Amino acid sequence: MSGDSLHRRLLTWLLLPMLIVGSVVLWRAWLDARQTADRAFDRLLDAASLSIAEQAQWQDDRLWLDLPPAALEMLASRHDERVFYTLVDARGKRVTGNADLPGIEGAAQDASDVVYGDVDYHDMPLRLGVRRSRLEDWRLREPFEIRVAHTREGRDALSGELFRQSLAYLLAVAVLSVAALLIAIRLALAPLTRLRRQIRTRDPRTLAPLELPLPRELAELRDTVNELLARMRRVKANQERFIGDASHQLRTPLAGLSARAELALRQDDPAIWRSALGAMQTTSQSASRLAMQLLSLTRLDNPEYQPELAPTDLVQVAREAVMAHWQRCQRAGVDLGLEAPEAPVHVQGLDWQLGEALANLIDNACHYGARHITVEVSADPIALAVVDDGPGIPHERRLLVLRPFHRGEHTSEGSGLGLAIVDGIARTHGARLSLGDAREAPPPGLRVSLQFGEGVDKGSTSAPSRSQP
Repeated sequence: MSGDSLHRRLLTWLLLPMLIVGSVVLWRAWLDARQTADRAFDRLLDAASLSIAEQAQWQDDRLWLDLPPAALEMLASRHDERVFYTLVDARGKRVTGNADLPGIEGAAQDASDVVYGDVDYHDMPLRLGVRRSRLEDWRLREPFEIRVAHTREGRDALSGELFRQSLAYLLAVAVLSVAALLIAIRLALAPLTRLRRQIRTRDPRTLAPLELPLPRELAELRDTVNELLARMRRVKANQERFIGDASHQLRTPLAGLSARAELALRQDDPAIWRSALGAMQTTSQSASRLAMQLLSLTRLDNPEYQPELAPTDLVQVAREAVMAHWQRCQRAGVDLGLEAPEAPVHVQGLDWQLGEALANLIDNACHYGARHITVEVSADPIALAVVDDGPGIPHERRLLVLRPFHRGEHTSEGSGLGLAIVDGIARTHGARLSLGDAREAPPPGLRVSLQFGEGVDKGSTSAPSRSQP
């Protein structure tokens, strides 16, 4: 399995605390093993110091110690530790012993107490026990100090054995814990595995919702996937409807072309041929524009289409659109004009898309009987609008006309794609498309406006002027 995985993450984040806790437990087990070994061997030091203290006597006006070998043999074990002892009088002077052992600060004054400590003696680590005592003679109670020490071989061996026993126990617990953890993770992720298998084995052509009992957290994921599938079903339905409408729209002019060509071929009169060719040219132009509109709308509806916007002058775009359509409007008896400030008005956009939007709005106005069409550019707020004196669009139908292939009530001409394309261009530019009445007197006309947001250069705020090319 390549890359990261939820199983690996869970295992890592659960094993990491266990590893830390296990390390702390092992460190504590080592300390406990050493303390247990020290307590066991300290009892031997206690017994040896007590036995030595009982042998101390006052002889020839000084302390004297005749130490039997048995007193030190009790400290010897199978590990052959080295044993040392020292008898010190009340003035801290060494009386006898096989080593000059140092004392321990804070040794107890009570004869029944022994103070223990770890010391280094000639580079040897020793465990030292110090007992303070007095002579038992009723005439003389001379204080003295017994220092007994031995090397740590036996202690280290015992602590190592105790630690190994604890380590074996902890390792057994760790193995069982890891096994239980792996089983628990696998069982906990089993619903996710079932969900993955069901998604993987589904027919790619189906968009039916997932039906699978899951825990609450995965149920939320399943519901989210079902919501996505529902949106995809709606998109697919819209695409199928769009394809059906597009095929119907294209089939009509293509069938008309075929029919006119067939009728013309049956005639011998060149005048009839010329008339048929003219009608076919008009139909082909209409079909060509419809195909171009379909391609534009398909590209605008593609979620992967993210064009790179650049600074664009709305005044220049509006002026070029008016010049491109002015001659055709003049032949049709339509007054086409421009109202714009003298200074440029810049937005982040695509000039060819904004020009296409104006072309669709001007064509719509001409198709629906407008006699006066004005392209307006305003600097504050930034807006691009087309105003006509046609019949307008009722308020309750203004959302419907933004759908593809939806025509107005007053004519059956056109493809019904113009406003849908303008709406897609507005979304691409982050602009707000609004439809409203151009005036209060009937006919109300129509005002279609694209209002742009931030990131624009407003340019001059001089009053717009009416102009014609």
